[in-house]
Amino acid sequence: MTENQLRQNVANIINAWVGATKGSAKHLEILEIYNGHEPLARGYKMQVKDAYCAATVSAAYIKAGIAEYTGTECGVEKFTVVAKNKGIWVENDAHTPKIGDACVYDWDDSGTGDNTGSGDHIGIVTQAGASTFVVTEGNMSGGKVGKRTMAVNGKYIRGFICPDFAAIAKKMGGGSSDTTGGATIYTVKSGDTLSKIANTYGTTVDTLAEINAIKNKNLIRVGQVIMLQDTAQAAADKLEALGVINSPDYWADAAEAGKVQYLGILLKKAAQTITKAGTRTNTPEEGVAALVAAGVINTPEFWLANYNTFPSLDLLLCALGGAVK
Repeated sequence: MTENQLRQNVANIINAWVGATKGSAKHLEILEIYNGHEPLARGYKMQVKDAYCAATVSAAYIKAGIAEYTGTECGVEKFTVVAKNKGIWVENDAHTPKIGDACVYDWDDSGTGDNTGSGDHIGIVTQAGASTFVVTEGNMSGGKVGKRTMAVNGKYIRGFICPDFAAIAKKMGGGSSDTTGGATIYTVKSGDTLSKIANTYGTTVDTLAEINAIKNKNLIRVGQVIMLQDTAQAAADKLEALGVINSPDYWADAAEAGKVQYLGILLKKAAQTITKAGTRTNTPEEGVAALVAAGVINTPEFWLANYNTFPSLDLLLCALGGAVK
């Protein structure tokens, strides 16, 4: 099983429990899986009356066979501690998660700055895009398993549990995230369909459509560059392939390391919008204006105030702005 297939398997498992309510057959299945796992977190066996969001996440990871890498818990805040100890906790509200990652919420979040409060609720990301993602959660209102759509960097996000699915897949005898050893982009050829591409790279049509902002899943064109992963690296690689930038690793690494806030979102939105290189704008201010007009960014004041805070960020804005004109 590849990384993407493993991620999707986790999503499929928890999505199969959607509609469960306390005491229902699906709910009892979740508790049976959780309580049957050894070692039982803190030695506590879940009861039907208990809040069960963390247990639902744990049960999905258990059923997928990856609990030794993710840890298990019946308490949300305790789960974040487990994740920190395993090195898979992401302390960044603005992080763009992938399918299979867990999203932790803090209902007391003020919405200002990075939230470092206590975790109140948790679910698994089952659909991921550049600006929004869907989380499937146990113990939602009414004690049910359901879905919630969140904005990237939205209010109430505490942080993310991000297992290393690539490493886990390899340890389980699988391969990398796709059949070509880690390809991030694909150029459409004659005879291709989105379904064919998805099958080749171990993902789904819906995922590719979401990552690339494709509105008509039955319409792709020869020469179109498709992002295969919802990552800053894939976005940067696409922009390089189009001739917009020439240092994709530099920008992807900066985004992943959090050196420039919102850089990952900028790269992904730009990659969704841009189809070919253009003449760079003369100034970063012009670039920002063009990106706003194209709907790539909606916080021009941030970029105007910060384009001199990171090497070549002003040039990136000029390149992206020229390409969206």
